[in-house]
Amino acid sequence: MKEKSTSFDIAYRAGVSQSTVSRALRDSPLVNEATRAKIQAIAKELNYKVDKNASNLRSQHSDTIALLLFEDPTDDDSAINPFFLSMLGSITRACSQKGYDLLVSFQQSSDDWHADFEDSNKADGLILLGYGDYVDYEEKLVKLLDQGTHFVRWGAEVKNLPLISVGCDNYQGGKEMTEHLINKGHKNIAFLGSASMHAPEFFERYKGHCESLTTNGIVVNPQLQYHALYTEEAGYQAATQLISSGEPFDAICAACDLIAIGAIRALQEHNIEIPAQVALVGFDDIAIASFTFPPLTTVKQDTQLAGELLVSTLLSMISGEEVRTTLIPPELVVRKSCGS
Repeated sequence: MKEKSTSFDIAYRAGVSQSTVSRALRDSPLVNEATRAKIQAIAKELNYKVDKNASNLRSQHSDTIALLLFEDPTDDDSAINPFFLSMLGSITRACSQKGYDLLVSFQQSSDDWHADFEDSNKADGLILLGYGDYVDYEEKLVKLLDQGTHFVRWGAEVKNLPLISVGCDNYQGGKEMTEHLINKGHKNIAFLGSASMHAPEFFERYKGHCESLTTNGIVVNPQLQYHALYTEEAGYQAATQLISSGEPFDAICAACDLIAIGAIRALQEHNIEIPAQVALVGFDDIAIASFTFPPLTTVKQDTQLAGELLVSTLLSMISGEEVRTTLIPPELVVRKSCGS
């Protein structure tokens, strides 16, 4: 007797994922018309019938949101960027207030997060924090979009994909940190952080930095930009290279506080006084920023509001409401690393 065809058989014939087949057979608008027609034609050819009981079971809500964190290199065993820890608390409170449970996990190496979470009914949607190298990561986001996954990410707005993000206005933050240094009389201002799409948030901060320089009649010097990503060690190495280059500089804009903290160590090892010889500004306002020596001037990202917006945006998306990317205004927090 011939075995009954399954949705996996259809997926194989159509060259798509099983979750895409499920959506196409439910006439979901998340699957484009041509793909939907192809899948339905194959299903008819194979005499495939949708199991209504199983379909209803899959469509049930779990009243759970999955928060997936990217594993970052850290000085402890947490593997969580300190910036995201404060946001984690806000997301947890927001879920609780909405009557949702929160499932916290690291982003797995699995090729199909959707099957791991939403399709398996573990969660109704995903919040993504962190991504490593965005150029490599983008393919995973495209796959989530193709599968119709409900997800919201923290990060910079991405123009070439219909992603829904909540993030800081990094461009404005980059302008404000540099403007503050210029107003303090600094003109040779270095930037420590990636200036490419490998790190879109840092790139936006760098663009804002360059805009502020240009507006104030200062020529952008590419010799004062050094690559660094996310960690104290990266900041230390970038600052060490800057110092060794011999290029004159009187201030540093660091793309994040961890990079700034690494730069502080490098400057102190070379007996460069902060802020008497070199002023320093970070970005994020993580908890330790006010306890560095000297305390770090930085651009604050409102993590409490960010957590609330990530949850409310995702729940609106799950409910079928129209949602859009949101940018949170930055706030410059002035401390002693830029002088009194």
